[in-house]
Amino acid sequence: MRRAEFARKTRVLVVDDNYDHASGIRELINLEDNYEVIANAGNVNVALSLIKKYQPDIVLMDMNMPDIDGITAISEIEKLNVKTKVIALTGYDDADLIFRAMKTGARGYILKTMASAQLIHALDEVSQGKICLPNVLCSKFFEYFQNFEKNEKLNAANDEENLLNYLTNREEEVLGLLTQGVTYKGVAKKLFISETTVKTHVNNIFQKLQVNDRTQAVLYAINKGFMNRNQIKIAV
Repeated sequence: MRRAEFARKTRVLVVDDNYDHASGIRELINLEDNYEVIANAGNVNVALSLIKKYQPDIVLMDMNMPDIDGITAISEIEKLNVKTKVIALTGYDDADLIFRAMKTGARGYILKTMASAQLIHALDEVSQGKICLPNVLCSKFFEYFQNFEKNEKLNAANDEENLLNYLTNREEEVLGLLTQGVTYKGVAKKLFISETTVKTHVNNIFQKLQVNDRTQAVLYAINKGFMNRNQIKIAV
């Protein structure tokens, strides 16, 4: 009778420039029946090469690498279009770092200071297709996420309220010159258009900015930061 085959172990790649720490993690994981560490990588470029070649199931990625930062590394792994899942491994419980790591594609985030059982638990969860974020980090992540969403909505609302966004490129050019004090005739000369066309653009600007004259248009532009975002550099 044919002997039953053993279930394939989940293959793990450890990316950490600290050799002692990486070796300790490797020994810990290899004690488990369900996992095997296929390699350690001391820098991200080596890790990417190993991922392309072996396509491990899980990568434990140190966020503080000397050559390429962990966030960029996760992004590069995502671009490989492999089924490898990434668990961020770090000594920092910074909310921004947690958020960016998870947003970029990490499936888990654990601290190096956590007990070894937490590491194995993270491997179990992620290998089963779940997201692993320890309770101690969840509150930081969701608080940051909620603030991020509020800021995004606020910025979007501000953009919608800024009537400058409705101007065409040519109207922005005309307004840019008006804010510099250039006359209609001067605008026509600098933009190689007729003065009649300039007046047409100016009337459109007035309507879109909901103002009645040049002075109001210029003041609106200045108050909305038009001079900072406008890239036109034409001497008066």
